[in-house]
Amino acid sequence: MPIDKISNPAAAANIYANTAKTSLGAGIPGDDKTGSSFSDILKATARNVVDTVRGGEKASAKAITGEADLADVVQAVTSAELTLQTVVAVRDRMISAYQEIMRMPI
Repeated sequence: MPIDKISNPAAAANIYANTAKTSLGAGIPGDDKTGSSFSDILKATARNVVDTVRGGEKASAKAITGEADLADVVQAVTSAELTLQTVVAVRDRMISAYQEIMRMPI
């Protein structure tokens, strides 16, 4: 499902801020000062994605048992959903770019 518009701008801003912190913490790929590489940034981002999705799952489980506030559950699930949609959109773009490269004449 393509993302035409952001349904929850606050969640998107939160995810963007977390991604910016991750990117700034990891440094610029190939930057000799930080020693970080592109793969390090991808690993850190993947960990954040997994943590966000797990947070949504944990909030859902707490809601079922009645241990969580409904607003917290909705926020966690929305964040997880938006994160998953973003990952799928990036994956689709990467596949499309790869296919374009493969179609280039040598």
